[in-house]
Amino acid sequence: MNTRYFRPLWLTFALGCSATQQTAREGDHAMHMQHGAPLARTPRTAPPLAPEALNPALGRAVGQEYEAFLSPHQEPDEEENTPRLVPSQFRSQGASLSRDAREAAGHRAHGRIRFTRDMSRAYVDVRVEGIDPGSVNMFHIHCGRPGILGPILLDFALATNLQEDLADGVLSVEITNAHLTATTAAGHGLLGAFTAGCVVPSPSLGGPLTRVSTVAGMAQIAAEGELYFNLHTVTQTYFGDIRGQIYRAEPGPEAPSAATPTAAPPTAATLTATTPTAAAPAPAQAAPGATRAHAH
Repeated sequence: MNTRYFRPLWLTFALGCSATQQTAREGDHAMHMQHGAPLARTPRTAPPLAPEALNPALGRAVGQEYEAFLSPHQEPDEEENTPRLVPSQFRSQGASLSRDAREAAGHRAHGRIRFTRDMSRAYVDVRVEGIDPGSVNMFHIHCGRPGILGPILLDFALATNLQEDLADGVLSVEITNAHLTATTAAGHGLLGAFTAGCVVPSPSLGGPLTRVSTVAGMAQIAAEGELYFNLHTVTQTYFGDIRGQIYRAEPGPEAPSAATPTAAPPTAATLTATTPTAAAPAPAQAAPGATRAHAH
């Protein structure tokens, strides 16, 4: 056997370490040349803030607030126009009503989203009227502009039991990053790739396609006016029964102040109904009877 092409293992390791150290030194030198020498510290022109002016605990207080008024007429089309190629699980299982008929029957809702200042949580409260809670099979927050069938950012069935939570007409949940990542993970196959998770429209070191996975990312999309609620029922499954674009909450007699010191549940003046506080369920728990399908 010709040993010219073999070297002892210790020599291979030593040469590899030497090459790694050389590469690291070259990288440090390149970064130094790119960024230059550190700047000298400049004198302050203003006095520093007093320690009591900085309170990290205020991060858990409510900051930004958004709301939506859901109606049948924000749905982009009638259920009878569901595309022929749509799978059966996304089709209505019963006679559908037109948007005009649903409006006449009083199908409507008012939802609010309150983000904590540290963006660790979002408190979602939605009052639904005119719709039998037992008929609700899906309830989502989607990414998209008005008239667009956008991907799902949040599946409420991963955060609560839809029928039980809506039994009194008001859904109240606390949302964390875990609920958003669980929604993305629930999408499977080709359909799931398009319907689960919202893509971040900016470059990322994590790869060419990054999906929103944080409450902060959810707040950013809300600020851009590209989030909407969509509530689906067994007779309005594909497009949905009522839909509402989410916008910054308007100040007024029924809107709480953005300086609300705690994350208390909405008052009767906010949703015109007393809303019980809902504990945050485990994100991986699916609601019995609720569909984890990803429709629009």
